[in-house]
Formats: sequence, C-alpha cells, structure tokens
Amino acid sequence: MSQKFLKIHPNDNVLVALTDLRKGDLVEFEGSQIVLVDDVQAKHKFAITPLAAGAEILMYGSLVGKAVYDIPVGGVLTTSNVQHQVNGFSGKTKVTGWQAPDVSKWKNRTFLGYHRPDGQVGTGNYWLVIPMVFCENRNVDIIKQAFLDELGFGQRDVYKSYVQQMVDLYQSGNTEAIGTLTLQKATAPAQRRIFENIDGIKFLTHQGGCGGTRQDSDMLCALLADYIHHPNVAGATVLSLGCQNAQVSILENKLKALNPNFEKPLIVLEQQKEGTEEEMMSKAIRQTFLGLIEADKQTRQPAPLSKLSIGLECGGSDGFSGISANPAIGHTSDLLVALGGKTILSEFPELCGVEQELINRCQTQEAADRFASLMRAYAASAEAVGSGFDMNPSPGNIRDGLITDAIKSAGAAKKGGTSPIVDVLDYPEYATKPGLNLLCTPGNDVECTTALVGAGTNIVLFTTGLGTPTGNPITPVIKISSNTKLAQRMPDIIDIDTGAVITGEKSIEEMGEDVLDFIIEVASGRIQTKEKALQQDDFIPWKRGVSL
Repeated sequence: MSQKFLKIHPNDNVLVALTDLRKGDLVEFEGSQIVLVDDVQAKHKFAITPLAAGAEILMYGSLVGKAVYDIPVGGVLTTSNVQHQVNGFSGKTKVTGWQAPDVSKWKNRTFLGYHRPDGQVGTGNYWLVIPMVFCENRNVDIIKQAFLDELGFGQRDVYKSYVQQMVDLYQSGNTEAIGTLTLQKATAPAQRRIFENIDGIKFLTHQGGCGGTRQDSDMLCALLADYIHHPNVAGATVLSLGCQNAQVSILENKLKALNPNFEKPLIVLEQQKEGTEEEMMSKAIRQTFLGLIEADKQTRQPAPLSKLSIGLECGGSDGFSGISANPAIGHTSDLLVALGGKTILSEFPELCGVEQELINRCQTQEAADRFASLMRAYAASAEAVGSGFDMNPSPGNIRDGLITDAIKSAGAAKKGGTSPIVDVLDYPEYATKPGLNLLCTPGNDVECTTALVGAGTNIVLFTTGLGTPTGNPITPVIKISSNTKLAQRMPDIIDIDTGAVITGEKSIEEMGEDVLDFIIEVASGRIQTKEKALQQDDFIPWKRGVSL
C-alpha cells in the first residue's frame, strides 16, 4: 500500500489511517511533519491541527463531533476525547445541480427478468406462503417441510450428518475420536428441482398480526401486500386464523391500493372457516401445488436496466466503509439513475448530520419537508425512551473507527451518490418514481432489508466492513466488503471486495462500474449471491417503536 493515510475532504481537520500507525511515526502531510503521539489503528482518525476542548471535528467536510478535551496534533480520536455533534437543518437553502455520469456503455444493456402484467420486472420468480398472524406459523412450517425437499428446494444438512457421525462414534465407544472429527462438506449433487423456472418457495413467518396496536397490524398488512405485489413474486398462499387484528380484508385493500388490477394468483385460507387442520392444510398444499404449475410457465426475458430497483444499505460498517464500499455503490446508484432505474437509500438514524445536504438535493419542496419531518419525528421518538441517534454505533462500529453516529452517518450517506432525490417514502410505502428515493427505516440490518424489499427493490446492495450474513427471502442481497481482509476471512458471505479502492488499485468510479456489471449478472440469474446459496431468508417487520 503506497498511501498510509487519507484526507477525505479538503476542509477536514483529521486524517484516516489506512494501515496501522505507531506512536512516534513521522507523517508528512501537505508540507508539514506530524509526529504521532498515540498508536493509530487502521480505520481510526488522528488530528492534523490542535483541537482544543469544544473544538469542532470535521470529516467528509461535515461536522461529526467535538473535542471533549484538548487533542494535540497527531493525537488519536477516541470515544473518550470525542463527543457526537452535528449541525442542525432547516428547509431548502439552495438548489443543487447534478452532472449525470456517462452511461453509454450500458445504454443498450439488458438483464433477463420475469415480466409481470403490471409492467414490473423481477430478478427472481418466487412463491410466497404467508401467515396473517403468528398463530399460523406452525401451519406454515408444516407446508415448508412438505414442499422443500420433495420439490428440490431443500439443502443437504451437513451439520445433521456431522452430529450423526458423532452419535455413531459415541455408540461404538470411540468418544476420543469425536474431539478430532472434522466437518465434511456436502459432495452429493443438489436434488433436481421439479419446477425449473421457480427460484424458490419462501415462508414469511413473523411474530405479529394480533396484540400490539392496530397500527402495527395495519403496517404488517401493508408490508405483506408489498411483498405479494413485488416483481420477484409470482403468487402467494395466505393462511389466516380469522379473529386476529391483521384481517385479510385489510391485506386485500392494501393490494388494491398498490395495483387496482392485481392479477397474480392469491390463495387465501382461514382456519376458523375451513374446519379441521387436516382439511385446511391438504387444501392449502393442493392449491399451492397447482399455483406452482402455473408460475413455472413464466420464463426470463430481456428487460432494460431501467426496470431495476436497487436498495442501498450497510451493516457491520467499519472506518473504511465510507471511503470504499459506500461511495462505490453511490456511483452505481448514479449510473442506474442516469439509466432510468430506481434506487433507494434508507436507514434514517444513519443520515444524522447530513440532513441539510439531502434536503437541498430534494427535487421538490414537498419531498424536502417530508424528509425533515420524518427525521425530527424519528429522533424525538428515540429521545422519548431515553435513547437517541448518538447511540446508534455498535461496539463493532466503534472498535473499527466509527466512534460517533455523525462519523458513521457521513460515510453511510455516500451510498446515495450525488443524484437528485425524487421522493421521500415512509415505511412501508412502495417506490414508484424513477431516480433516488429516501425510505424511512431503522439502521437494524434485517428490519431495513425487509423494508427495502417491501418498497420494491429487486436487488439490494449491502456494504459491510465487519461481515454480516443478512439476506432476504425473495430479493438477492449482494454483499460488498469495504476491505480485502474481510473478503478473505469470510468468503462464504462476501460477493464483491472493494478493498482495491483502499490500496489505490481502483478508483471509486471503476469499482462502482464493476458493481453495476455484477448486478446485471445477478439480476439475470447467471450468478447466485452468497446469501441465496446459504438460504439466509431473514424477514423481520419493523414495529413502529424505537429501533436504531
């Protein structure tokens, strides 16, 4: 690595260490020589000017904290000497222009997707089995057990075989051998699928639908309707108990609001009307099988890249996320917007401190006002229970250089690129406008991914510096590492490594272009994401309480 530190923005008064630096090291920067007074681990920051107690700390050109006590030149920033601080925000203060990137390379490119009657195009073809209430989770699990292996969607359980080997050793009296027994990866070929054009049957069990507030149930119905309406879904089977708050009629009304001419096959069974469990379950399985026969008739066909809807998310972020992976997919977002596609930036607690910049990028006053209102309401709800956005960074974030929420947010916002913001959505609204959208969600990985897919994203770009296996039942989640060490340590979950940006081998723009090419392959079904191979089907609806 030729460069050992980085100044992100000309106005910054700190540098980011790109490799481990030691106390006493001499750093030459802009004609000055800085002697480090502390060890500085890679991803952490050190002062390049004296920072007196109360002094503002700038990164990405933004206020990200204040010094708690004097920090000398060459001193490392820590949670002990830095406190979260951000600038306030108001209405639009200026109109920002945008220079769209050159997209001639992709102008005539297509992906192979599933064309739906309403004009949407899916990157997958899934059948959903959904409970309206947690009381039906057991019945959904029974359908899951009945279908997966028989239809070729199951996986060989290597861990089950591993335990069986231990049982055999134990029963033969050879317990000493258990201590050295190694896990053998599956070598048997996967069972051939009965339905070649169906990517899977997915089961969205949850803990909602009754109890709680009526608002919770109403939002759950809206989210489930979003998933049924989603372009990656061919049809759905819905199991209802009958007496719960989340009534089928609410779900049906939500579907009509999304698409008055809804045409997908929808099987709805209510246990309190059907009679015995056996009668309902045999009917559900029989009708679902017939639905799968119809769904299998659909095949992938070429579609323009403007039909892509891309979610922009981060999780397990580190001090490199905001300078490699996040700006790289920010450029990918700009490319897709220029091509007429939709992109969605979420995680409102991680936009703390960059609100004014985003407000100024809003195309309309209505969008700007809505974003400001949602941010203030979210912050107030967190403070009302004794929390706040400043408590968002996790122990892992802090350990790897994101010591304040403002530092984390300034880097996280880079996922949104530079394009204008066309719309601001509240959870669980569905995105309809081409261009960059903002979606109110928590920063929590699975709640956020669940919400992004609910907004219609048919691909999610998920950057990470620490590593997280988060996935989604129906939408491919492309995992993008901020650093090469992570990609090498956890190759089973990482799809793309942007560490070449840190080493200077690739530019942010080059990496963003690579990501777009990878998206096209995943969207066409030619590449399977790592989370899909692991069947990481995470689904957690957001109850509108406080979740950072």
